[in-house]
Amino acid sequence: MARIPEVIPDRVPPEARAAGAEANGSRPGVDEAVVSLRDAAVRVGGRTLWSGVDLDVGAGEFVAVLGPNGVGKSSLVKVLLGVLPAAAGQVRVLSEAPGRAGKRVGYLPQRRSFDAALRIRGTDIVRLGLDGDRWGTALPVPARFSARRRAANERIAEVIELVGASAYAHRPIGELSGGEQQRLLIAQALAPRPQLLLLDEPLDSLDLSHQGTVAALIARICREEGVSVVMVAHDVNPILSYLDRVVYIAGGGTAAGRPQEVITTETLTRLYGVPVEVLRTSDGRLVVVGQPEAPAVHTDRHQPEPGLGGLA
Repeated sequence: MARIPEVIPDRVPPEARAAGAEANGSRPGVDEAVVSLRDAAVRVGGRTLWSGVDLDVGAGEFVAVLGPNGVGKSSLVKVLLGVLPAAAGQVRVLSEAPGRAGKRVGYLPQRRSFDAALRIRGTDIVRLGLDGDRWGTALPVPARFSARRRAANERIAEVIELVGASAYAHRPIGELSGGEQQRLLIAQALAPRPQLLLLDEPLDSLDLSHQGTVAALIARICREEGVSVVMVAHDVNPILSYLDRVVYIAGGGTAAGRPQEVITTETLTRLYGVPVEVLRTSDGRLVVVGQPEAPAVHTDRHQPEPGLGGLA
């Protein structure tokens, strides 16, 4: 038996999200969707991982891609990045073909660990988000370029403060906790001022307390920065109350919509192909009951796990 908390109303009021989006140069409901998929499908190694995905992500929206391990959740992010072509349908990212939006798209790959002996400062990790594509040691620059350097330093300080990492950003990254490192990596992805942030399981390997704080941080970024977030997640618990919509992938099928529409008995039973019940307890929590077989192994990334992955 797997449990997920009550689906409660968004903690981010719609008017606040709209204000944040307008501050970032977007107008929800007026501009085109930040991400748009129409009947999209992905095929890897001759096998279709998922198909029939229809999704619109508006400015400042928080969207999660859920499902068991091995079903192709990360492949959806790869499609949006343009590194994996869609096998069918249409995909647009910031009104462009995937891969053509440049630094308007920020990306945080699945969490990587830092060696405890690594002496690179957190601020230098964040700076890579601005100049990580350059090689060599910084040299003295003429005065006419000093304003650009000051602006870069100000932006680095700004995003470090935004993620709440100012107190430890000057310490070596290897000395920091997993949650502290993750905040700095999110700051790195935000440094170029993206309109869309793609996160591949940013809560993976974090303890429960850090999962909650990082989830709240991502939701606040959506609200204050007007950044749209598409996030791959295995455990929906820490993020459920913040989500605008979800894409659930299981058994080769998909469902997209608001959490209340997707996490239902009918939808999950259809996706898994076995009876699954979504019940509401007397205290308002949702309980998902069912023991579907482990998903098939796909070439996406993960090995399969038994049970209702993405809900427990």
